[in-house]
Amino acid sequence: MEDLFEEQQRLDKARKKVEDIKGFYKHLAAYVLVNIFLLVIHAINLGPDESFWSWGSFITPLSWGIGLLAHWLTVYNRHVFFSRDWEERKIREYMEKEKSRANKWE
Repeated sequence: MEDLFEEQQRLDKARKKVEDIKGFYKHLAAYVLVNIFLLVIHAINLGPDESFWSWGSFITPLSWGIGLLAHWLTVYNRHVFFSRDWEERKIREYMEKEKSRANKWE
């Protein structure tokens, strides 16, 4: 019975990972398509004395790119601050504390 439970947990974790990866690639596709569209529109609407190479041309790709980088770091377990391992360790730690408190009163 325990093996079945552990197998189900591994399966759920693998499915979650695949969903996270799919979500990242959808985010990446939206980033590329939308930013190409915005850059083309910006280039078409430039005035005669305006430069394409200005801060305003690239503010959306740069700021959205930071969010995309954060998404990539999260999906591929390159957590800068709080990793999933850290989360799991903290959860186990709190569960053990709760268990020891419950055992004191029994």
